[in-house]
Amino acid sequence: MNVVQEQLSFAGPLAEVYINQFSAVELLYESDPSQSESWTERAVWLDQTEHTRVDRKALATRLREYNGRYNPDPAVGRAIGQLELPGTAVIVGGQQSGVFTGPLLVVYKAVTILKAAKAASDRLNRPVVPVFWIAGEDHDWDEVNHTYVLSPDLQVRRIRMHRGAMDRLPVSFTKVEAEAWDKAVSELEQLLPDSEHKAGIMELVRCCSEDADNLTAHFAKLIGALFGKHGLVLLDSSDPELRRLEMPVFERMIRQNDELESAYHETVRDMAGLGYEPSAEVAENGANLFYISERERLLLFKRNDRFEDRKGKVTFTADELLEELRKHPERFSNNVLTRPLMQDSLLPVLGSVLGPGEIAYWGLTRKAFQKLGLKMPLLLPRESFTVIDGTIQKHMKKYELSWNDVKDPEVFHRKRSAWLAAQERMQVDERFDEVVAAFGELYAPLLEELAGVESGLSRLGTVNRDKILDQIDYLRGKAKDAMEKIHETGLRHFDRIQLSLFPLNKPQERVYNLFDTLNRFGMDWIEDLLDIPYELTGKHRIIYL
Repeated sequence: MNVVQEQLSFAGPLAEVYINQFSAVELLYESDPSQSESWTERAVWLDQTEHTRVDRKALATRLREYNGRYNPDPAVGRAIGQLELPGTAVIVGGQQSGVFTGPLLVVYKAVTILKAAKAASDRLNRPVVPVFWIAGEDHDWDEVNHTYVLSPDLQVRRIRMHRGAMDRLPVSFTKVEAEAWDKAVSELEQLLPDSEHKAGIMELVRCCSEDADNLTAHFAKLIGALFGKHGLVLLDSSDPELRRLEMPVFERMIRQNDELESAYHETVRDMAGLGYEPSAEVAENGANLFYISERERLLLFKRNDRFEDRKGKVTFTADELLEELRKHPERFSNNVLTRPLMQDSLLPVLGSVLGPGEIAYWGLTRKAFQKLGLKMPLLLPRESFTVIDGTIQKHMKKYELSWNDVKDPEVFHRKRSAWLAAQERMQVDERFDEVVAAFGELYAPLLEELAGVESGLSRLGTVNRDKILDQIDYLRGKAKDAMEKIHETGLRHFDRIQLSLFPLNKPQERVYNLFDTLNRFGMDWIEDLLDIPYELTGKHRIIYL
């Protein structure tokens, strides 16, 4: 395996500037992770503010219960035991629960969390526990209900998970019937080509599907099976028991809601001054909290001193909302702007592993952190990879294609067109028409001479000429078939290159499912990922296998 860094633009300009020129955006972020003192200062601050977060023992108790069900590896138990002790910090990162773990970037995030935690522990000489925050409270089913694999016939195939009721509940509360699991697993098995690894990975998928009545449970089982042995602790943000521990934080968010809203709007103005647009909506009069009512997750707004959703299905005074929180904490959840605040109120977060889009919207939250007496943690870019196997490498070498050629759709199209044009250096019809014309010029005088010798020879010569012309046409057809076959093979190679590296015109890691990759390279491939040296900057790297 050879790993090479290559340029791939971030999803947004703000993340790129944060990584490469922190001083230009330090108004929006707390500290620069590339500076050693940032890590020490954050650790000291965590020690000084230990009393402000959710009680460690209570948190550890709930994490033991949850991971005991979905992620029971002894290494996880040891990690939770460390987390229970004062002085232990965490590196956390999260993602929505996707079908069969979702796109590869989810796995890359888990890998980054593990690497960053180990690097931080070595740097600070203190325990740092890796935590994966499953965003089970999100309700956008269409965003998480599918995944993609590359089929043997070079088609990007979607596997879609179906649900029963069309409620707008959090994904963790959305029931998936056994028939839907069976159908999705069957589709995965049919679309994956046969390999020496297929039976093993399908057994894993089936095992994790058993008794999983929602997508989050299945996701947690898979992530646990893949990374539990490395001590990766799982947390479901929609866990009702966790909600009870979070009640004081929600109470502060409700009581200081106007202050938080003001902080977000101030930051939007700060961003505009720096030349950036907010990557998450900062709504006017937005409460930035969700309330679950009658099987629907409703975003709350403030109107006439009341908290209510857009359509007025629910409405509360502040005191009524606080009373509802005390009675039913499981009905409350965060939005994209308050989730970072909850995360840091719950966990001793040293650093948060984020994708480019997440880094951008976290830039809206620094002043909100301050309103709650918090500080934004170190933001650590998720590692980014493209995997290129030996066959694709051979094709790229044959057609003289570099990474940059494939990355740019216009350049790739030009290269493909130029190759195709070069194959047309023998114009089949033109060349055969020339031969037929030359043959006719030579054969016609011969027929005239033969007619002078004997009339029968002229008729025989005409028949003979037609047979020769038929044979020339037969050869013309064979030549065309051969040329078309050559083109078809080459064009298929070009298609395979593009579909492997940039399917659907997106980076590979944003489309293909993990099990598509494991089917080709085996379960040890994840261990190989973990062995790749940690890269703090999140620069894109190519894995040549």
